[in-house]
Amino acid sequence: MTVLPSPEEIEAARTPAGGWKRDQLAAWGVPWPPPKGWKDEQHQLWTAARQDGSPPPPPHPAPAPDGFAQETLDFG
Repeated sequence: MTVLPSPEEIEAARTPAGGWKRDQLAAWGVPWPPPKGWKDEQHQLWTAARQDGSPPPPPHPAPAPDGFAQETLDFG
């Protein structure tokens, strides 16, 4: 299932080097390498999806901070 990101989410997902990670683009349905104009296309899709009057999608949860390790529990 692909996620339709808002323009703000696209910009927030930039790496420190200014690009985007392959797995993030894949989650948005963008092929690798990303074709020219992919951001504009995503923006148009997002805008078209909002034209039906639906509210914008909820923000994605923030990524875990560096060094965060979650314990897993085995309830077997």
